[in-house]
Amino acid sequence: MRKVTYGAGVSLDGYITGPDEAIDWLLWSDDAQAISSESWKGVDTMLMGRKTYEFAARSGGGVSKIKTYIFSRTMAEAPAGAELVREDAAGFVAALKATPGGDIIVMGGGELGSALIEGGMVDEIGLNVHPLLLGGGIPFFRPIARRVPLTLVEARPIARECVLLRYRCSGGAEPVRAV
Repeated sequence: MRKVTYGAGVSLDGYITGPDEAIDWLLWSDDAQAISSESWKGVDTMLMGRKTYEFAARSGGGVSKIKTYIFSRTMAEAPAGAELVREDAAGFVAALKATPGGDIIVMGGGELGSALIEGGMVDEIGLNVHPLLLGGGIPFFRPIARRVPLTLVEARPIARECVLLRYRCSGGAEPVRAV
């Protein structure tokens, strides 16, 4: 079965962009480049939410050369090189994981990533934690209604005082109970 990974550079307080979508705080390094290159090995499919796609397009990026799915209920049509998905994200990814192919990477904001985590579709979460507090912006995780056990795969300091964290989603999500 294909592996689904969700990851990003994130501030210590959990944001993937600062206020006004600022990304000037991201600390790039040879370590970060090597980790990024390694994370793309074997990937042949990318999943993006609409907001992430629009941010990438405004920033000069957009659809990559690999198979790209954009999840949106409001976009009129997919950009060239991508397929628009309007259905339930977890159900779509469950079917996608069952097809032959390489690994799948979830790009960008917390809405799609959190929906897929809650739906049990994410196999691994990777974070490049940056040493600063942004105080606001786009969060890496959105609230979910389930507790998701994780198993640490890797934790190590990398260049520029960042920390790489990788977790395997251990399976069985359970409902969050009020205390």
